[in-house]
Amino acid sequence: MLKEFKEFALRGNVMDLAVGVIIGGAFGTIVNSIVNDLIMPLVGIAFHADFSNLYIPLSEKVPYGLPLVEAKKLGPVFAWGNFVTVVLNFVILAFIIFLMVKGMNSLKKKEESAPAPPAEPPADIKLLTEIRDLLKK
Repeated sequence: MLKEFKEFALRGNVMDLAVGVIIGGAFGTIVNSIVNDLIMPLVGIAFHADFSNLYIPLSEKVPYGLPLVEAKKLGPVFAWGNFVTVVLNFVILAFIIFLMVKGMNSLKKKEESAPAPPAEPPADIKLLTEIRDLLKK
């Protein structure tokens, strides 16, 4: 059983998947930072609002205008600003992955479209060709 597990773990696909998950997690963190730290402040300036604190109170206990963290402590809120931020994060990440897959597919097509070198004829065909050439002489 240990031998089978070792064969499974050392297969190329499993290692590629592990590397992909690790890089994807790190890449997701980068995109999250880009959205939260660079894009959303600019969007907030354009709309004169801080999207991280936009919510609709769902209880009379929660006054509007408090920071979202404090409002959640007082009662339920509909935090639509955070949702907009997460959706924007997803759209950017999905677009970047789309570009990466598109690039890989174009590289694969170029590789497939390159003409393969002609296959070497079998030994009996080579021999017959040599005999034919000798007979012509």
